[in-house]
Amino acid sequence: MVLAAGLGTRMRPLTDNMPKPLVKVAGKALIDHVLDRLAEVGVERVVVNVHHFADQMHHHLVHRKHPQIVISDERGLLLGTGGGVKKALPELGDAPFFLSNSDTFWIDDVKPNLARLADAFDPVAMDALLLLAPTTGSIGYAGRGDFAMVADGRLRKRAGQDAAPFVYAGTAILSAALFKGAPQGEFPLTALFDRAAAAGRLHGLRLEGLWMHVGSPDVIAEAEAAIRANTSSS
Repeated sequence: MVLAAGLGTRMRPLTDNMPKPLVKVAGKALIDHVLDRLAEVGVERVVVNVHHFADQMHHHLVHRKHPQIVISDERGLLLGTGGGVKKALPELGDAPFFLSNSDTFWIDDVKPNLARLADAFDPVAMDALLLLAPTTGSIGYAGRGDFAMVADGRLRKRAGQDAAPFVYAGTAILSAALFKGAPQGEFPLTALFDRAAAAGRLHGLRLEGLWMHVGSPDVIAEAEAAIRANTSSS
């Protein structure tokens, strides 16, 4: 599933007339960077939720063949990250699934990070496996981080004003079991991550490569420069 229903307020003024997932970086819409990466590791079907400028999203996605796109329409009510996934669960089925934000952006190292996530996910021990980027050395991120990771990969949430070494990179593998007993309506995924962490079932995998948080217009040029540098060196 790709989360693409947000309002994109931090990307204004670019999102005054278009949804954030259609903002272009290096000549390609953000969501196409994500969908292409999913296709490269063999994902055949992706649920995309829409709300903000939903008609534009429909028009853009209807032409995708690989992967096949299924729209989860939240035009009537924006459900948040958690509520949006819960609404789409009937389309996602019972097996573990990839979840990506529509602005999830990185340059892979030798092995694709999505393939690494799939190899590392253990449904017996995990309800969620999050891809994590280091807070230092990532492009466009200046926050305090989200998690610390213990030796077996379990995650501990950052406390208060403390700093943490890793930030959630916007991509994960989730089990449907994560949503057992989840609330109705709008709610954030972080509420379910917190519950899984308390049960010892929230794990992380360090991203290999360069993560870019393309959350505002001023980061686009820096991200494009990193892409050009990677293309010229490969």
